[in-house]
Amino acid sequence: MSFDKFIQATAQPVSAPPQPDISAFADLGLKAELTSAVSRAGYVKPTEVQAQVIPGALQGHDLMVSAKTGSGKTAAFVLPALQMVLAARQDPAQRRAKGVASGPRILVLTPTRELALQVTRACTIYGSSIPGLRVASVVGGVPYGLQLKALRGTLDMLVATPGRLMDLMRSGSAVLKHVQLLVLDEADRMLDMGFIDDIRFIAQALPADRQTMMFSATFGGHVGELAKSLTRDPRRVDVANHTHTHAQIEQRLYWADNAQHRHALLEHLLVERDLEQALVFTSTQRDADQLALRLADIGHPVAALHGGMPQGRRTRVLNALRQRQLRVLVATDVAARGIDVPSITHVFNVGLPMKAEDYVHRIGRTGRAGRMGLAITLAERRDTPAVRRIERFTTQRIAEATVPGMEPRPADKSPRPAPARRGAGGPGAQRAAHARGRIDSKRR
Repeated sequence: MSFDKFIQATAQPVSAPPQPDISAFADLGLKAELTSAVSRAGYVKPTEVQAQVIPGALQGHDLMVSAKTGSGKTAAFVLPALQMVLAARQDPAQRRAKGVASGPRILVLTPTRELALQVTRACTIYGSSIPGLRVASVVGGVPYGLQLKALRGTLDMLVATPGRLMDLMRSGSAVLKHVQLLVLDEADRMLDMGFIDDIRFIAQALPADRQTMMFSATFGGHVGELAKSLTRDPRRVDVANHTHTHAQIEQRLYWADNAQHRHALLEHLLVERDLEQALVFTSTQRDADQLALRLADIGHPVAALHGGMPQGRRTRVLNALRQRQLRVLVATDVAARGIDVPSITHVFNVGLPMKAEDYVHRIGRTGRAGRMGLAITLAERRDTPAVRRIERFTTQRIAEATVPGMEPRPADKSPRPAPARRGAGGPGAQRAAHARGRIDSKRR
């Protein structure tokens, strides 16, 4: 089959027949050990992607899944994987075939360390009713000794980033000849980060008759070619794409005259009463460090998170965020990939993303678990082309807003004529007005 025909054949969702109303995880065919764990985790009804993916996965089909951030896709592949573990434990023949030290039964590849750790955590939560469940993560930035120890003996699930796993395979430490299920999470992102050769190397070491599930924002171009080479007669599930309206996320755009004005706006908006926790995106690691220091100086419980930090420190920062010891996290795109903290109520784009699709991943960090979220972009007029690319990509206009007393200077020609909307006032008004005064004095 040609590549074009392959993409056409998988263009329409052909997963399990639509069900009128799936009201419980038990309706999906999951075992009681898993449904009880899901219930303890606080989830009652499957999300759309879970309802469409889990039945097909349990039937053993290869799947190509497009689903938006925050849709519940992690559970969509973790739960079928855990059911496979349960089935193997109940089958004496499979137990004998596994041997003593034969590597993992399930392999999950992710683009970043943070996402790998999030998936590992989900496996532990949803597999809490499986006695002796062994789940390991293999990621860069962690001492090899700890990971070598985790790979010894029997292993149910391995969650890994491609680069580190490939290193361990070459040294003979990672054995993948008994993998029954391969999951590629955020496959498009892995290819953007240059992992395509690593993925192909890893896939060649896996059994040809394995089941494969790929999750990606898009299956065009190189991602589609990779899917064709890794899957067998795949079923396509397209739950939502980048044009999704993000009804649970309010989006606002504040224009700033310069970097100082932008920081003054950020400082004002960060003290709003309805802000529980905020994720602030910058373009570079240096910007993240500098902005975190700036915000710490004015009293915010804040930390930076980026790929230049040791893994141990990154883990401590994420734990502090989950435990609400931090109110603000300043991060780069790669580092923030995979952060799933329902209490993040606000996302700020201080540095605009290089790619329009990264904007969708950024704002998807809020409005999770059925809650409402607010995504705020702080842009200068020179950022107008980037803003327009985002709007074309999402097919939505970002509503403009202003803070009273901190409006931008009128432009000779407005690049995006649109009615301004009222911004929120709040307890930071005096500080913001003072900052605005400093800006105006510098202009004069």
